Amino acid sequence: MNSHTVRQTLAGPAGAIECALDAPAGEPVGVAVICHPHPVHGGTMDNKVVITLARAFLQLGFRTVRFNFRGAGGSEGRWDEGRGEVDDALAVIAAQREPGGRFMLAGFSFGGYVAAEAMSRLPPDARPQRLVLVGPSTQKQQVPPVPANTLVIHGETDDVVPLSATLDWARPLVLPVIVLPGVGHFFHGQLSLLKNVVVHQLRRPTI
Repeated sequence: MNSHTVRQTLAGPAGAIECALDAPAGEPVGVAVICHPHPVHGGTMDNKVVITLARAFLQLGFRTVRFNFRGAGGSEGRWDEGRGEVDDALAVIAAQREPGGRFMLAGFSFGGYVAAEAMSRLPPDARPQRLVLVGPSTQKQQVPPVPANTLVIHGETDDVVPLSATLDWARPLVLPVIVLPGVGHFFHGQLSLLKNVVVHQLRRPTI
């Protein structure tokens, strides 16, 4: 993401997982793990939306951790149709989360599904303080129920994951969805808006 980004690998269930770590200017207030979009369609931890989420968390004082799912970038292993990718996320969380510290979990597109599924498998005392889902893959994946304070952001003109699919998923959960008017799946030209919305929403007290 910048010259201060630290790249390292950690042990995962399918081999080494490539990670990119960034630290805020001062003492971190916690750690944020961010999951990237579909690797079969070119998604990696260097996706612009993923980097934008990392920048938002850095502005909020979090140490950020991006990583490549198995078979993507420098991570070992092969695509596992979403099953093993959730295991990869859980391995990164286990390695990077500090016991007792603040923890955030986020994901974009397919990574939104992975983040939600990973959260559902964590014990209650190890779950993230907030879950952030941007353009989550609610049409092709079975996204599990999420906490009421989950931040969901979707583009109005998303042509990869229709807004209607995310609304259909959120409706029975009585879960608010922030819709960015005229914005597509990859937030072209609106990454600054996305970052500002994430920062603003996470600074607000939750009910």
